[in-house]
Amino acid sequence: MKLQLALDLVDIAGAKEIVAEVAGFIDIVEIGTPVVINEGLHAVKAIKEAFPALTVLADLKIMDAGGYEVMKAVEAGAGIVTVLGVSDDSTIRGAVEEAKKTGAEILIDLINVKDLKARAAEVDLLGADYVCVHSGYDHQAEGRNSFEDLRAIKSVVKRAKTAIAGGIKLSTLPEVIAANPDLVIVGGGITGEADPKAAAAEMKRLVSQA
Repeated sequence: MKLQLALDLVDIAGAKEIVAEVAGFIDIVEIGTPVVINEGLHAVKAIKEAFPALTVLADLKIMDAGGYEVMKAVEAGAGIVTVLGVSDDSTIRGAVEEAKKTGAEILIDLINVKDLKARAAEVDLLGADYVCVHSGYDHQAEGRNSFEDLRAIKSVVKRAKTAIAGGIKLSTLPEVIAANPDLVIVGGGITGEADPKAAAAEMKRLVSQA
């Protein structure tokens, strides 16, 4: 089980500062969609150059032009790129094909997918490396989480690894671990803590025991 740090509400300098604190306790650092919108793929390049040992995920939430957008993200240093599960199968296939050329991976984000189990099974067959259940900021504001969703997709995903994102913190991490994802994605549960390094260290300890 791996731990991913999601960076959403920072600039490049702020991202470097946070990652420097917690780099020893995370496996993947995510350059979140808001950062990409504000800074472009320069943010991916900057973090990969500063922390070459970490895998960088570019959270592009691709909806179209899958092959081209994956190519550009990988050129910037991304090892994993996200594609929306609600996008067309052809977009996902294009993204997967492009990623395979370079050894990068594709994470399919099931945010706002209506029939989670059916779509998870489909994107698994399309070659996704990760299938991720995700409670976005707007969902979390309504009190929703993805723990049950994770259990649902684990029953149908046979080849890909599974991931969970959205509102995970130390108090809810044991419930997440019990559902046994391959990847746990944490944002504010680390960056919003008074001591991000201590939070990341404890999360890594719990994830490593799973």
